[in-house]
Amino acid sequence: MTDGRAATAVEAVFREERGRLLAALVRRFGDLDLAEEVTAEAMEAALVHWPVDGVPPNPGAWLATTARRKAVDRLRRDTAYAARLAILQVEAERAAPPAPEIGAGDDLPDERLLLFFTCGHPALPAEDRVALSLRCLAGLTTPEVARAFLVPVATMAKRIVRAKKKIREARIPFRVPSPDERPERLAGVLQVVYSIFTEGYVASSGCDLQRSDLAEEAIRLARILRRLLPAEQEVCGLLALMLLVHARRDARTGPGGGLVLLADQDRGRWDRTMIEEGLALVPVALTGGPVGPYGVQAAIAALHDEAADITTTDWPQIVALYDVLFALTPSPIVALNRAVAVAMRDGPQAGLALLEQLAEEPLLRDHHPYHVACADLLSRLGRKGEAAVAYRRALDLAGTEPERAHLRRKLSPE
Repeated sequence: MTDGRAATAVEAVFREERGRLLAALVRRFGDLDLAEEVTAEAMEAALVHWPVDGVPPNPGAWLATTARRKAVDRLRRDTAYAARLAILQVEAERAAPPAPEIGAGDDLPDERLLLFFTCGHPALPAEDRVALSLRCLAGLTTPEVARAFLVPVATMAKRIVRAKKKIREARIPFRVPSPDERPERLAGVLQVVYSIFTEGYVASSGCDLQRSDLAEEAIRLARILRRLLPAEQEVCGLLALMLLVHARRDARTGPGGGLVLLADQDRGRWDRTMIEEGLALVPVALTGGPVGPYGVQAAIAALHDEAADITTTDWPQIVALYDVLFALTPSPIVALNRAVAVAMRDGPQAGLALLEQLAEEPLLRDHHPYHVACADLLSRLGRKGEAAVAYRRALDLAGTEPERAHLRRKLSPE
């Protein structure tokens, strides 16, 4: 086998197996840094041996065995470190069953669920949860994570180190929460995945409107969660929501990368296969137990994707679903989206009246979509001067160049 083919094989296995391998090593040895180091060393060993010996029949098991041996060697050389890990492991095993042996058979145990819950632990700051999830579960390098969020590599490295230090010093256990803890903790994990997706759907800053790589990575993580927690409706709802929204990605920008609004999108460019997958998941997310916010949002996205155009969209049903969503999560953002839907159902004056009631909400003062919504409704009502003021405020707050270019066009004389 050539070096190039071996590297390709390692990369393919790495993407599929890294999260499982890292999670199994963390569960076995109780240390995230050690697990990351020996996982990387096992990958390097594969690049040395596989071109000569060929790719083994079970690459994941080969990597697991190699990584476990390297971890054991490391602990033998550093007895103080090993003793400290042993103490932590005893404490962890009091709260969870002993870790299964890795690399001893054909199948690597899938312990990624504990890694999801550890990376999304509420004791970690929100930005650290996202960074650590991308690093450990998505397999992005620190420079890749930094580039994804447009921060210096040194800043992101500190963020990841800080998160690992917090896990170690706070003795955050590497385990899946108990059934009593799980609903609250799962909500935090889903929020991390959705935060990754939203940054991909509309980047917070930069020259591009979308970061499809991040959105697709979030969908991949949600698929893993769906396999690991098939009975959880909100996992299903989140996956459905992201599929139904990401299906519009190609139509959301024009040839030059400019923003194309939903009303103006060529729906023939929407990904029908992805839409069909998302639509099939919506009934599952809405039945079998109490409805959650991701399931409701998925139902709203489904109505948009099923409509032939903006005018034939079922706006009364969308408003009704926003009423349900607001009862579940009464936030100003939900109220904003509901007001826009009301404007489509009842006319711009009705929508604007609702938006004006939200004018003093602290969360919306610097939220540029709020000012865009106000400007668009004012413009439809012929109140051009007031609309221009709102467009300028939105322009000051917009994060990406395509959004700013769209708002500058709105402010240009026709």
